[in-house]
Amino acid sequence: MLLACGLDRLVGDPRWCLHPVVVMGWCVARLRRLAEAWAGESPWRLRLAGCLITMLLVGGSGGAGWALTAVAAALPPDSPWQGPVALLVVIALASALAGRSLEQAIAAVLGDLAAADLPAARTRLAWIVGRDTDRLSESGVLRALAETASENAVDGVLAPLFWMLVGAALGQPLAVAWGFKAASTLDSMLGYRTGRLRWLGTAGARLDDLLVWLPCRLVALSLGQLLPALRDGAADPSPNAGVSQAAYAHAVGVQLGGLNRYGGVARAKPLLAAGAPPPDAVAVRRMLVLSRWVQLAWLLLASGLALYVTNALS
Repeated sequence: MLLACGLDRLVGDPRWCLHPVVVMGWCVARLRRLAEAWAGESPWRLRLAGCLITMLLVGGSGGAGWALTAVAAALPPDSPWQGPVALLVVIALASALAGRSLEQAIAAVLGDLAAADLPAARTRLAWIVGRDTDRLSESGVLRALAETASENAVDGVLAPLFWMLVGAALGQPLAVAWGFKAASTLDSMLGYRTGRLRWLGTAGARLDDLLVWLPCRLVALSLGQLLPALRDGAADPSPNAGVSQAAYAHAVGVQLGGLNRYGGVARAKPLLAAGAPPPDAVAVRRMLVLSRWVQLAWLLLASGLALYVTNALS
């Protein structure tokens, strides 16, 4: 897992190779078409289909991770395949993390702002956020960056790392990590309250909320901002997004939240760390650095605990 985290930070998600999340996304899209063809407009059929899709994708992804781990464990120590398969497991674990990808995406938008190219910054920002970006001011772009840096640090880096560590304690870090990634993919593709998805995407969205709940609060605790994060985040309709954003807002000392537009519809989000100054580029970068430190702290703590348990049992 240490190697996987290092590989993610060093390489990220190369475009030249097939990513497991791409495969998961392809499966979700195919299963969605089949589900909608069978369920039509029936809410109960759509809910049932959503439950089946969730079980298939999460179970299949976790099963694939278990199978790869089993192959690696079954190889004899002198097998010439030992090294390549071990490397494949490390790469597979790294695929569950998105630290470098998040940093690269945010750095690209900050680069456009530094070059005074606001239209380019809006375009790049639209690739990583769900809100409308075409009319955002520079301060609006920076707030969107700060909010996605804080929320996606939990969803894309620290929550999968948490479940990877839990899986390691169970002897199956890859199976658990890929199972979590499958739930996250379901939420990002089907977890919308519009049209048929308000029923079809319920199971995946609820599972993702459940799996992110504890690591989100552990991140807030790691940043020393648990109580203010819980207080400010309680007003957000999401059980986790408001808490994660509030934790980083208080840690860095900036105000997040406010009015956003989604598909032309204005939606007011609760203010987080109200009264603090708005985020600037320095604050956004500080959030990314804080995420790195939390990741490192969790890895060191888990390594120390593993060594203690190993010594105690030996």
